Amino acid sequence: MNKPKVLFLCTGNSARSQMAEGLLRSMAGDQFEVFSAGTEPKGSILPEVQTVMREAGIDISSQYPKSVTEYLGKAIFAHVITVCADAEEKCPAVFLNMGTHDHWPFADPAKADEEHRLDLTRSVLGQIEQRLRLWLESKE
Repeated sequence: MNKPKVLFLCTGNSARSQMAEGLLRSMAGDQFEVFSAGTEPKGSILPEVQTVMREAGIDISSQYPKSVTEYLGKAIFAHVITVCADAEEKCPAVFLNMGTHDHWPFADPAKADEEHRLDLTRSVLGQIEQRLRLWLESKE
């Protein structure tokens, strides 16, 4: 049986969408195939994201920033979830019209100054986890 595919989208694919991908894979990877991408992917995942995911016991070391265009014509997603307003505006319409589309805006850890980035990343991870738990409950 094919598992439904879920795509998390943000701008740089260096923080929020990567955390959401790792969290959902950890929470319900037996139920979904999980992906993330960005409209303007950065070169690497933020170190603070790696840190907080390790703190949560989730290994995302095999994940890396990808462009949403990598999936054009290659995958059909049952769920597309944008995690920032920029991705909501710039995402190719083909993805937003696939399956169900949700928009969950979260603050961008990449835009925080260095002094506050780790705390913001931890906070955003908690918010994403809470939102995913609600979303998973709605799928039961």
